[in-house]
Amino acid sequence: MSYSVGQVSAFAGVTVRTLHHYDKAGLLSPSERTRAGYRLYSEADLARLQQILFYRELGFSLDEIVAILRDPQANAVEYLQARQRQLSEEIARLQQLAKVAERAVEVQQTGVSLSPQERFEVFGEITFDLSYATQAELKWAHSEGQRESMARAAAHTKEDWRQLMGEATAWRAELLASFDEGEPSDGERAMDLAEEHRLHISRWFTSCPPDMHRRIADDFVADPRAFALVVPPSQQRPGLAAYTAKAVHANAARHAGGRTASQEDR
Repeated sequence: MSYSVGQVSAFAGVTVRTLHHYDKAGLLSPSERTRAGYRLYSEADLARLQQILFYRELGFSLDEIVAILRDPQANAVEYLQARQRQLSEEIARLQQLAKVAERAVEVQQTGVSLSPQERFEVFGEITFDLSYATQAELKWAHSEGQRESMARAAAHTKEDWRQLMGEATAWRAELLASFDEGEPSDGERAMDLAEEHRLHISRWFTSCPPDMHRRIADDFVADPRAFALVVPPSQQRPGLAAYTAKAVHANAARHAGGRTASQEDR
């Protein structure tokens, strides 16, 4: 049985112009024509069209589809595996963007609106890398602490941000002084600074026990974007991220050894 171009267009959901284009491209030429020159498509042509539409839905170009159909046994699996990898990467990227958009909506809903001048006044050189924020959100997606942290951050007022960033600035100055003056990372001064940072997180975002603080500090070394949230690049020194992480680990060990009482308990 044969079908006219109009019939194929209707039940395949493609335009007549598209079918003409497939014919000119050598992708799908009808097996028959009427005496008047009109295209007629066979059952085999329809099966080929179904393959073409399948590959088009997956995002393959016409040239790629021509190559696949020329020798489907040799090419189809290789092309499909490559496309599967591309689609997986794109899905992950879109999921990240969706998370960023979700958090942006939450921030907008807080009603805290900062002008560019106010934003610089509050945050200074500290910048929030959205790619890192998105990855962190995905990494800790099932963490109650992460959910609490994001909720509390979204609820902060402009004055809250001014206060917590003021605390962070003062703490950062002390950290830099300790590092520049050669204080050991496992000494009392460095460990006290680590404890102060842990309490700052607990006070403003979420409860931060020593084990969690260690994981946060490990990110300082593993990902420069994480440490940039604590010390802007213009103020960083070689080895400072590792120094801070070691101080955090030493402070966590101090807690585990019970040699000092947490300031939270005083």
